[in-house]
Amino acid sequence: MKVLLLFTGGTISMVRDSKSGALHPADMATFQSYVPELFAGEIEVDMLPFEPLIDSSNVNPENWSRMAHMVYDNYEKYDGFVILHGTDTMSYSASALSFMLHNLDKPVVFTGSQLPVGVLRSDAKENLLTAIEIAAAKDENGRAMVPEVTIFMDDELYRGNRTTKRNAEHFSAFNSYNYPALARAGVRITYQKQFIHYPQPNVKLRLRDKTDCNVAVLKLFPGITEPVVKAILSTPGLRGVVLETYGAGNAPSCDWLYQDLRDAVERGIIIVNKTQCNTGSVSMGQYAVSLPLLRAGVVSGYDITTEALLTKMMYLFGETPDDNELVKELLQSPLCGELTNN
Repeated sequence: MKVLLLFTGGTISMVRDSKSGALHPADMATFQSYVPELFAGEIEVDMLPFEPLIDSSNVNPENWSRMAHMVYDNYEKYDGFVILHGTDTMSYSASALSFMLHNLDKPVVFTGSQLPVGVLRSDAKENLLTAIEIAAAKDENGRAMVPEVTIFMDDELYRGNRTTKRNAEHFSAFNSYNYPALARAGVRITYQKQFIHYPQPNVKLRLRDKTDCNVAVLKLFPGITEPVVKAILSTPGLRGVVLETYGAGNAPSCDWLYQDLRDAVERGIIIVNKTQCNTGSVSMGQYAVSLPLLRAGVVSGYDITTEALLTKMMYLFGETPDDNELVKELLQSPLCGELTNN
């Protein structure tokens, strides 16, 4: 079994300078010296680094494309892939790759750590070694156990496009609020096969990495003013907006808000209703205060995360630049398990 370890950067790749005490990215040889077990087991592991390594706060769609290409270009050589990545934007990157790697039938596991690999109490080693084992795991028929883009941190494996970073202090950095864990790691790794997405058989992997970043997030709050809303909706080149609403998709009963949203929709901007709640789904029409959104042409994002919705918008606008009606339809449909619309 062979796994390719893609080394992009992040806290997991940091070591502390013995003189200054400052953290800095480790070179490959130094990193390997902290995790000798990685290269001493039954799984053959190769490493492929970004040059230079990047802080996850600087990750952008070009980096997502690069990661996707690294998987695609090496796809036939390896049984699975592990991507070392900073935790701050890991959910965005995992979501993006889930759309870019169409009909994936091998594991792509993102992992990182809350403490650098060179720190005594670091969670890096356990996260990395378990991610490698998951990336190589096959069932009794020789099929990959989890042929999805996932995130593994602190004993939990989640579908990547269902995750949100929830904690900057604890090792349990991520949660998947609206979808169960795909696996849990204890003495054994227990896979929840009923929740895992399997691709269509005998269909080759397709790389679809075009993106369009002309999207925005408009988060509603008590006291929001029309100039703020207009400023976002009148952004030059804007194509899509994530409208973060209250509860089950509710918004203030303001005539100006309804009119501004309707005007934007009529100009060809796609606006998707996304609840600010971590758990639950948008249900427009359930309350009277959401009916104006329906009349304005706002569409439902159901239970998708903001991270997945933004990257899905970028992906769909990039791959389907001239068909807004198709984009609108696809935004409300699950492409790779990122939402539940029933």
